[in-house]
Amino acid sequence: QVQLVESGGGSVRAGGSLRLSCAASGYTYRRYCMGWFREAPGKEREGVAAIGSDGTTRYADSVKGRFTISRDNAKKTLYLEMNSLNPEDTAMYYCAAEGGVGPDTLMATMTYRRNALDAWGQGTLVTVSS
Repeated sequence: QVQLVESGGGSVRAGGSLRLSCAASGYTYRRYCMGWFREAPGKEREGVAAIGSDGTTRYADSVKGRFTISRDNAKKTLYLEMNSLNPEDTAMYYCAAEGGVGPDTLMATMTYRRNALDAWGQGTLVTVSS
């Protein structure tokens, strides 16, 4: 059974930075495509970033150049480095996993078909104040 546990959320001022982590267990982590999506009240779910088992990455246009996704297969941990945060980044951030796909597919699944994911975590809240 795939289990994902996020951490690292918090409250920051605009322009600040945070690093989210996602600890995985229960499966062959290195073979899975991993990603982050976010949900905010009144906004549509958004796939933020994804990274394939080969390290290929994809980003939403809204975070390109500011966020960096990475993975440590030895530690079974996924990261999201977030810089130049602005109030529009305020949301609950979720870690997600899906096997047998690449990052482009995972981005679409996270955004439009969350229930098709192999797993997602409980989320970590990021609040950015102006």
